[in-house]
Amino acid sequence: MKSRYVIIASALFLSVASFAQKNEIKAAEKALKSGNSAEAITILDGAEYLSVNAPDAEKAQFLFVKGNALLDLANKNVEADKNLSLAAKAYQELVELEKASGKTKYSAQATVSISEIKNKLINAAIADTKVNKDAEGAIKLYDAYELDKNDTINLYYAASTYVNAKDYVSALKLYEELKALNYSGKATYYYAVNKVNNQEDFFKTAADRDRLVKMGTHEKPRTEEVPSKRGEIYKNIALIYVQEGKILEAKKAVSDARITNPDDTSLILTEANLYLETKDMDTYKKLIAEALQKNPNDVDLIFNLGVVSAGAKNYAEAEKFYNKVIELNPKYINAYINMAAMKLEDEKVIIDEMNKLGTSPSDMKRYNVLKKNREDLFRSTIPYLEKAVELEPKNVDVSKTLLNVYSALEMTTEYKALKAKM
Repeated sequence: MKSRYVIIASALFLSVASFAQKNEIKAAEKALKSGNSAEAITILDGAEYLSVNAPDAEKAQFLFVKGNALLDLANKNVEADKNLSLAAKAYQELVELEKASGKTKYSAQATVSISEIKNKLINAAIADTKVNKDAEGAIKLYDAYELDKNDTINLYYAASTYVNAKDYVSALKLYEELKALNYSGKATYYYAVNKVNNQEDFFKTAADRDRLVKMGTHEKPRTEEVPSKRGEIYKNIALIYVQEGKILEAKKAVSDARITNPDDTSLILTEANLYLETKDMDTYKKLIAEALQKNPNDVDLIFNLGVVSAGAKNYAEAEKFYNKVIELNPKYINAYINMAAMKLEDEKVIIDEMNKLGTSPSDMKRYNVLKKNREDLFRSTIPYLEKAVELEPKNVDVSKTLLNVYSALEMTTEYKALKAKM
């Protein structure tokens, strides 16, 4: 009889607790509807202990109202970062709870809100990076990835942003996560210009884009092939290890990557760059030869070989690679730009020496020699810069560089003609 009384009393307690939580949730909903999200959170925080023994349906409602209140606070810029994170957590708990219970009353709305939070985090991260708050941006990008692990591009961007923040420990952790996922990032993007606003729209499939082009709402369709990012990922892993003095770990990381992805030529470049960093020129040259043997006419590969060679200040070899790219694809604009930029690097050396000279006859003689060298250097860049402007007339940076060259050489006619087009 006594034990039966205890069971009845416990059931009565649960009933009272459930009733109390229902009232608190209703009060929180009322506060939220009146625009007082802070009060709603205060009410829910005070009733949170009651949710432990509450039925699943009430727990779900509690989490839904809590998520809505926190998101509303974030939208009002009240501790936005913190409340976005807490709102996402509440919605995720809700979705998991309803998934386990088999009832999905709030999950659809919660999923929409999670997507909204994800987009807000990405936009906030972009804003952070624009004002050099890379560490904060990286955290937001990783939080966005945590909300949708199918969208692995955010994990990649988070790792890259940590590199920009010089937080190499955090970056390495995320790169290792990308490595475990065997992330590539290789993709095909489809675009077309919207005739209404003249803006380029992105499409997930060629069929979606082509359908609208055929309907006449869009024009100028183009397809962009995004190359594999594995090379960059393993390169950064290796460089972080090198920076930490862990050369063996660096070499093993790239070696393992090549075994897993034998056809990914970007990894050959990564390994070559690693041996270049460690001054092992014999192995570096061997790997470069291997890359060329695999793809002798791959302009992207040859261009990257030029970049690696230029980075090692092996300008003669870099020029050979850039010229090969131009020979294979005369419209490969970056080859022209890099060639000109590489040549212009020598200007600083010339200027530094000119500034150190005095006014003695020997110094003036040397000055005239250096002046001519500088003018010859500028003239050597003109064909590459003019071709780059021809290929991409809206590239302001290239046009400005060419204007500076014209000005330095007192090519007034050419300067005015280019200026008029900008």
